[in-house]
Amino acid sequence: MRNFVVTTSHKPDREQVMKAKELAEKLGTIYVSRRRLKEFKVDFYYVVEKNRISIKWPGGEFFFHPSSAILRMRNIRSGQKDYLIESLQPEGSELVLDTTFGLGSEAILMAAFLPEGKVIGLEGSIHIYTVVKYGMENFETDIQWLKDALKRIELYHANFKEYIRSQPDNSFDVVYCDPMFENPVYESSAMNPLRPFAVYDTVNEEDIEEMLRIAKKKVILKSHVKDSLFKRIRVDELKGSRKSGVLYGVIHKR
Repeated sequence: MRNFVVTTSHKPDREQVMKAKELAEKLGTIYVSRRRLKEFKVDFYYVVEKNRISIKWPGGEFFFHPSSAILRMRNIRSGQKDYLIESLQPEGSELVLDTTFGLGSEAILMAAFLPEGKVIGLEGSIHIYTVVKYGMENFETDIQWLKDALKRIELYHANFKEYIRSQPDNSFDVVYCDPMFENPVYESSAMNPLRPFAVYDTVNEEDIEEMLRIAKKKVILKSHVKDSLFKRIRVDELKGSRKSGVLYGVIHKR
């Protein structure tokens, strides 16, 4: 495991220090006061701020922000297509399993179209899970649809391969999987800070069979156009734009 510690922002209040100490204990590392941080040689460090938790390292920072979901919703409301929502075809009450949560942008977008439904998210990286879960629970916004969507999401730290094999048949209406691209889009400023902490599990045919087993309606997969996923896995529908480089594959439950 890479070496890391937990600290606070400069001039923290008592609550921040308490949260930082609790987080350090939970993650199995030590709490270091900000003024002593330079004494420790670490690969990265957590910073407990007043309204968020971030991870910092030389030349980089990772924190939760739903900017991508906000932009996509703005585009949808202006009349543009969103291929994830077209693939989902939500009725509004579905229970969706997002097996590869990451920053949560797509889960937030799906949850926005599920006024009576819910998204269960899985994140295999403890570091991404910690930052994003705290971020979602403490994110302050005046955007009503975003507030509502965040309340419809439950996030768990779990390996999706183990989780899907532990679930009963037909547990979810839809199962969504967005593995890390084989051909990364480095122009994606939202994704770049996440890469050092991400889980790079590939999806195989057995995984798809398990996803279909626990889904009532469909499985939705996301892939880069240059990746091998849709060459290895047969889908019923393929939606997306080759210009954008992103495709969504839909497999219907039979």
